[in-house]
Formats: sequence, C-alpha cells, structure tokens
Amino acid sequence: MRLAEYTDYTLRVLMYCAARPQQLVTIGELAERHGVSKNHLMKIVNDLARQGVLETTRGRGGGLRLLADPATLRVGDVVRAAETDFRLVECFDAEVNECLLSPACRLKHLFDSALRAFLKELDGATLADLAAPAAALPKPGAPRHPQPPQPITLRRRKPPSA
Repeated sequence: MRLAEYTDYTLRVLMYCAARPQQLVTIGELAERHGVSKNHLMKIVNDLARQGVLETTRGRGGGLRLLADPATLRVGDVVRAAETDFRLVECFDAEVNECLLSPACRLKHLFDSALRAFLKELDGATLADLAAPAAALPKPGAPRHPQPPQPITLRRRKPPSA
C-alpha cells in the first residue's frame, strides 16, 4: 500500500504547523522547505481550511496556522480525509470487479484486515505525537534526508530444485 502524495504533503503541512503553534506559516515557506509547488500546497491548505483544521489569513502578513488541537487530531482521521482511494485490489470496488476468483477469494479478506490494522495503528497517534519542536527541524537550505528510511525487503522462497 502506498499513500497518495497529496496525503503525504497534507501530513507534512500539519506537522510543520504543529511545530510552530504561535506562528503564521506561509505557502511559500512550506513550498520552499518541502520542495513542493505552491499550487499543490494551496489545494491542500484550502481543503484543510474547509475542514476546520487550518485557519488561513490572506494578504500581507497573512499565512496559515493550525486551528485544531494537535493532541486531538488523529493521524488516521487525517489519512482517511486525504486519501481518495483505499481499494488495494480490484475486488474492493464491486462496480469494476471482474475477477473470477472473487466469490471464493480469501485474499481480499486478508487485504481488508491489513488495511484496518494499518488505519487502527494510525488512529493510535495524534499530530502532537508527530510534531517535532521547531528547533529540531533542519534549517532552510540544509540537506534533505541524508539517510532515507530503509525499505522493507521481502525474502522470496526459492523453488525446490528438481
């Protein structure tokens, strides 16, 4: 499973704002710090403002700030609101499902359980849990992730020798 880029940046915007509770943050600042286009961020910020999560102020001296309490904003709720498609496989959508295995398939139940466990894990964390103090964030122009997270590697079974 992979979250949409939109969801990733939604979480980044919220974490950045949560780290600066007393400051107005600008779209330009967010775009520069995260290397994302202002237009993309404006869509995210507008959606978050419509949801009552962010407060936005236009004009000179304007910006945005977190309106919601980070301690009550569950990461799972943010992800559910930002993601548009949780269909992991074709059979998750009855309207387009043409898989012949569907009536007897157990895989969809496994994926459904995995998705529920994933969201339950995210529900256990709040924005306050994720927000680093502003002083801990890298300064503008600092190298991005010098050490990216390690990907999960799968070990494939070797077929038995004949």
